[in-house]
Amino acid sequence: MAKKNTNTQTNIAKRADKIRDLLDSKKGENIAIYDLEDKDYIAQCVIIATALAGKHSFALLDFLRSELKPLGEVFYSTDEESEDWIIADLGEIMVHIFTENTRKRFNLEEFLENYFQARRYDLHKSN
Repeated sequence: MAKKNTNTQTNIAKRADKIRDLLDSKKGENIAIYDLEDKDYIAQCVIIATALAGKHSFALLDFLRSELKPLGEVFYSTDEESEDWIIADLGEIMVHIFTENTRKRFNLEEFLENYFQARRYDLHKSN
């Protein structure tokens, strides 16, 4: 796989930071960003967050849409069939919003870290 240019990488990182900040501002928990640049995966970046409850999952997705669409972010598709695991495809970025038990059960983090050797970046608050 060819190396992406630095401007593309920087743009993806800025977009991921914005998404992380939005999720955090609405009480998304245990937010992790996985860098999959140069990996054979469907996205270059995966963001995983835990919702407080099922309805909170939908609220987080709705908030992301309302804040990101005006900035030009495109939601190519979303999987909203279950409040326990919502997926939003934003092109190079894939967002997964889980309830706590579902996140533990599917353990997407382990899959990304072990199979793809993805690097994880957690949300670290300065407070």
